[in-house]
Parts: sequence; C-alpha cells; structure tokens
Amino acid sequence: MNEEVLSQNQVEGLLRAMEAVAPGLEPQTPGPRSDSTSAIAPLSPRSHPARRLRTVAYDFKRPERVGKEPMRAVQALHESMARSLGAGLSSMLRTMVEAKLVSVDQLTYSEFIYSLNNPSCFCVVRAQPLEGNWVLDIEPTMAYALIDRMLGGDPEPGDTIKRPLTEIESRLINRAIRLYLQQLQDVWENVLPVEFAVERIESNPQLVQIVSPNEVIILVGMELTMGKIRGMLNLCIPFTTIERYAPQLSNTSWAGGSRNRATEESQRTVGRRLEAAEVEVIVTLARSRIRTADLLSLSPGDIITTEQDVDSPLQVSVANVPKFDARAGAYRGKKAICISGQTNPPPAGPSSS
Repeated sequence: MNEEVLSQNQVEGLLRAMEAVAPGLEPQTPGPRSDSTSAIAPLSPRSHPARRLRTVAYDFKRPERVGKEPMRAVQALHESMARSLGAGLSSMLRTMVEAKLVSVDQLTYSEFIYSLNNPSCFCVVRAQPLEGNWVLDIEPTMAYALIDRMLGGDPEPGDTIKRPLTEIESRLINRAIRLYLQQLQDVWENVLPVEFAVERIESNPQLVQIVSPNEVIILVGMELTMGKIRGMLNLCIPFTTIERYAPQLSNTSWAGGSRNRATEESQRTVGRRLEAAEVEVIVTLARSRIRTADLLSLSPGDIITTEQDVDSPLQVSVANVPKFDARAGAYRGKKAICISGQTNPPPAGPSSS
C-alpha cells in the first residue's frame, strides 16, 4: 500500500488553519481518503507554542515584600557610604583600607543567621526613632585583623582565630563600629534622621532574635580589603523597621543633592572665603618654535625673534584658563600689564552627531 507524505506547504497550511479556529471550538479531523490509508492526527490548541502558559517559581519561605525602588535606593545610599568608610578606616588604622559594596539582597532572618560564622562579631544596633533593632555582623577574619592593626601589628591572612572576643577586644572593635555607624547615619540623613548606637555585642548569632525567623530583611554586604586580608561587613535591616518609610525611599529626589537650600548668609560666607583664595596668574608674552641646537647654544644677552606683533594684546591666564587680554607696560618702576578686555572664547567646533 502507498502512503501519502505531506509536503512542507501542506503542514504550514494546517498550522495556519488551527490558529484561525476559535478557542472554544475543537478543530475537526480530516476524514480518511479513499486512496490512502494514512490519517492526520488532530492538533489541540494547547499544543501550539503561542498558547503555552509561562510559570514562575515562587518560594513562600522567601516572599519578596520589598519593591524594586526601595532596594535601588538602599543600594545607592550604601554605595556612597562605602567610599567614605574606606577613607575613614584608612585614617584611623594608618593603612590603606578599601571598602566596596558587594550586594543588596532580601531574605528571611533565619537564612541570614544560619549563614554566619559561630563565633562571630555580632552587633545589635539601636536605631532611633525606628521601632526595632538592626544588626551589624563583622566576619571574624576581618574583626581580628582590625584589632591586630589597632594594637600596632601587621596581620597575615593565615592568622585565623576561632573564639569569642574578650572584653578588651570588644572595646577596640567598638571604635571601628562607631565609625561605621557614623557613616551610616550621615547617608541615611538624606532620607530620615536616624541615630545609631551599639546596644550589645554577641558572639553567637543564633542566640539573638530581633525579629521572627520568617521575617523579611534587607542584607547589605560590604567587603573590606586591608592588605592581603579580605572580610565581609553584613548589615541586617528588618523591613518592618523601615516599611512605613518606603515611599520616601522610592522618591529619588533626595539623591540629587542636599535637602537644605543655601541661605544668603552661607552664600556670603562662601564668597568671603573664595575672595581670600590665591590663584596663579600667567601672562604669555609670545609663542615661538626653536631648534634644540639653538636652544642649547643660548647664552645671556641673546635675542629670540618671534612672530608676535608688538601691538598685539597679551594673553592673561588665571589657573591655566585664558581670561583677559592685556598690554605690557611699567608701573612705579616695575613690569606690569594693563587689562584691555576679556579674551574671546574659541569658536566651538562642529558637534558630532
């Protein structure tokens, strides 16, 4: 028996016919032909690629309560903080310290706790007037390296200590924590005024329960680099403490500059300080080219000819920026110049498209 083989055009025609069928109707199957024993299987609308449903996995243990705008705002705040924190630690420790923002994520409090080392430098931070506490965790490798540097040592990457901090070490590391909280307070002042203070320092993170285990938190991870040693500073922000201020975080107008406008008194103060600033003034008499051999053979009394006209104005530059035209002369027996006008700016070239 002979079987009929459908061509490519016939297959595409059948697919186009299926797309034209109404969604509530089932397509009809072509009946068998007398001259062939083959049959065409019915096509279901659900099997067409254009009608497939897209599924998205959702983890109920990690609900995404924080919107994209507040997350971007938190990231922008701590990116600017990282630069100032590195400079502050470098000044305090008298060595080069680099701070870099690594990640800003949202997860549950239990996931954050079980991801930390034990023992660790786990600081409970009081944030007034917010309801609740924040947490700052310093990785043990970096915590002991900071303490070693404060005592005048030179920490090495292999010096790993696995024990809780002593009372003296807690007082020393508190200096770095206060610096971190001061920088944190400065950047958050653009959104809302918050005062941070260390409430207590714990060594076992699992014994501290500031929120319920399934509560959503914002985790800000910052990496410190001091010589060959690297370590993480993790800031845990429970979302319940800043949830009521989420609209202020979504409003990015604070990122453009300061919240307070300049007053007339501040403008006059800045003007007086600028008036006392010293700037360099250079008068260019002429410009010319000379061969190296002629330059080496110059001696006192030699005359260099230039193409500068005697009546042409001289160029006066302030801080290497051409500002005025002037004429050369003398004043009370000293060489001087007389300002004749402002320098015409050079013509702007054609803008590149």
